[in-house]
Amino acid sequence: MALLNPTLAAIRYGYGLRPGEEPPRDVEALLAQIEEGASEKPRFPREGVSGRLDTATRVVSLLAAEAKARQAGNPNEDVRKATRTEARRIYRQDAMARLAQAIHSPLGFYERLASFWVDHFSTSVMKSLPMRMIVPLYEAQAIRPNIGGSFTRLLSDAILHPAMLIYLDQNQSVGPDSAAARKNGRGLNENLGRELLELHTLGAGSGYTQDDVRAAALILTGLSVDNRAMQVVYQPRLAEAGPVNLLGRTYQDDEGDGQDHVLMLEDLAANPTTARHVCGKLVRHFVADEAPEDMVGVMVAAWTQSEGNLTEVYRAMLAHPRAWSDPGQKIKQPFEFVASGFRALDLPERNLANLLRDMDDGDEDESPMQKAMDLTGMAKREDIRKKAGRANALTLGALQRMGQPIWQPPSPAGFADETDVWLTPSQLSERISWSRMVGRIFAQRLEPSEFLQAALADAAHPETRRVIAQAPNKVHGITMVLASPEFNRR
Repeated sequence: MALLNPTLAAIRYGYGLRPGEEPPRDVEALLAQIEEGASEKPRFPREGVSGRLDTATRVVSLLAAEAKARQAGNPNEDVRKATRTEARRIYRQDAMARLAQAIHSPLGFYERLASFWVDHFSTSVMKSLPMRMIVPLYEAQAIRPNIGGSFTRLLSDAILHPAMLIYLDQNQSVGPDSAAARKNGRGLNENLGRELLELHTLGAGSGYTQDDVRAAALILTGLSVDNRAMQVVYQPRLAEAGPVNLLGRTYQDDEGDGQDHVLMLEDLAANPTTARHVCGKLVRHFVADEAPEDMVGVMVAAWTQSEGNLTEVYRAMLAHPRAWSDPGQKIKQPFEFVASGFRALDLPERNLANLLRDMDDGDEDESPMQKAMDLTGMAKREDIRKKAGRANALTLGALQRMGQPIWQPPSPAGFADETDVWLTPSQLSERISWSRMVGRIFAQRLEPSEFLQAALADAAHPETRRVIAQAPNKVHGITMVLASPEFNRR
């Protein structure tokens, strides 16, 4: 059983230390988190998977009915505004639940892996109003249950989820020689085919061509989304029958049931180039921007021997000596920074719930009933707005300002993972501002030196300990801990 530094395990492979929570003692303790995490229901979607499916289909139906009425010259602005307000609130509740998951879960490695994979298979709530409800469902259904299993299953569940098809416009793609194309002139959309090869499997610059991108897109035709059930369906009238050649193999939908795309995903998952691309990305995320070639090599070997079993790939990564050397090579991304900050501060669950309540109250403050109140209610409304603003500034607004809003990547490539992207003057300024804000809130109950020990333990540099001990006041001391190089790196 490999031994490790528990502090480094919590910081590099989790969301940091938390008072009263025992950090992982060895590699097996880290790996055990995967099965435990996959067996638990995440805090989002807030109404559960089946409840969210009902909510999403209801909202899609409302939007379709309102759009139809608008086209007929009878728009219903009240329905439209109410639906948008509901979608905004649902997203906010889910996003706060995801933040709470990272803060309060003792399964830090599992949570970090969930963040890695939801970014690898990126989708965005900004694509459309329904996606605000579908993307959290996507993470709960397609990503989290498959983190420790086969890459083939993870790839298939991620690609063949409504969120992915909607995000990359696959539901608008038809084969050039399909029945649908002959009838209405719709054409092929290559978005999913391109990202499948470039981002999800083989990787950019791995030797595939534009012809391969087009071939992958042709094989994917026929896949669409049934909005009434919020499920992926196969529609033969949209599909290119083939044959289609991709990377030396011929695919053809002989039976008319769309199994050609299933075979393609299996082949891409088994491709050695995919193993090297994904293993290198894992190392660059967890260990260093420049992935040590020997570390990637042992992970690829584990991938090959286990036929893509991801737990064995993680085991090979964690067993490598480089996994436990040279701490601080990576800068924490904004979500990691905020989550680890609240963990170190030992933020109670009720406090996070109160912040969400304050933001929800801010929505109610915008309702027509609230606006119709007489002048005696103005002071109360102003207080509600201030509380909502502060709650947002501490949580979701902070992540927005730092450049990593939850489930809102800037592109299908996800958020940048390179250190220099997150180590800029504006980034540091936002982190210091956030640190000062929470420092004012928590200063009454924390001693800076004790907080330093809780947040960093033996990872704190002697010079940092000296500076914190000489802080002129508690607010300044807590701010300096959160803004310290050791806390911002992993």
